[in-house]
Amino acid sequence: MTPDIETVRELGTRHSNWGRWGPDDEKGTLNLVTPEMVVAAAALVRSGKTISMALPYDEDGPQTGSLGRFNPIHLMIRDGADAIAGTSIRDFYGGVDKHFRGTDDIIIMPLQSGTQWDAFGHVVFEGKIYNGYGAEWVSSKGALKGDVANASTGMVGRGVLLDLPRALGVDWLEPGHVIDSKELAQAEGHAGVVVGPGDFVFVRTGAMAATRAAGGWGDYAGGPAPGLGLGSVDWVASRDIAALATDTWGLEVRPNETSDVAQPLHIVFIVHMGLWLGEIFDLDPLADDCAADGKYEFMFCGPPLPFTRAVGSPLNPMAIK
Repeated sequence: MTPDIETVRELGTRHSNWGRWGPDDEKGTLNLVTPEMVVAAAALVRSGKTISMALPYDEDGPQTGSLGRFNPIHLMIRDGADAIAGTSIRDFYGGVDKHFRGTDDIIIMPLQSGTQWDAFGHVVFEGKIYNGYGAEWVSSKGALKGDVANASTGMVGRGVLLDLPRALGVDWLEPGHVIDSKELAQAEGHAGVVVGPGDFVFVRTGAMAATRAAGGWGDYAGGPAPGLGLGSVDWVASRDIAALATDTWGLEVRPNETSDVAQPLHIVFIVHMGLWLGEIFDLDPLADDCAADGKYEFMFCGPPLPFTRAVGSPLNPMAIK
């Protein structure tokens, strides 16, 4: 049977975490991460190697302007030429800057234009956000409930990479490829790990590798893409993971499996489960390293920038091995 809005409602109801951590909860699945888990994750560090999973935040990013998202704009408000010409603000340092001049810059960017976390206030379904809060809590002042700052101290623990292309013996998954529970389990077996409660799971589709091979972003932002399908929900829910991130623009398969509702997994995962989702992670360097040393688990640290009332945030996620 073709999945539709009723499929989404059923999955959301079946796997709902509303009230699981109390009626006022805004942390969702990060509640699953205990101090003991963080200590155990630290024991995974053997060499001190650090691997970033972030794209550069610059004008060469994947955004095209669709959905109002554009690549970061970087501007200098004081530069070296000002210092040489003596045109910088003379009393910036209280009148004692004759021998000391500085430079400053600003960034203008949508908070979800590059590697980023979705906050719970980002997705509204039938008038509600995670834990049953009404959508009115996300106003012109921002997310008064479900903002990204709720994750500012919880994004540390055991990370696990599930490298689907290597598990399936291909360079990358083709656009429209649906990842289900069976394939996630296959990638888990390939990695030699068992995903469990409180883990931070990174699902590589190879979308970044395909983009690099093509020599440009093309329709990466919002176009057809491999991704998680509705058949992955039971696996994800059963593992009680803390967060889930992928190397694609929207995490789930595109075109979506449901013709009558967009981004159905965002509804199930964010609104109903309170699961933190990450998108546009560059997992290729990590995947190469994991393939080389055979270690697909690591300590992960990747908190969002604690923007007050924001519904998303950039970050520099780190795998530490």
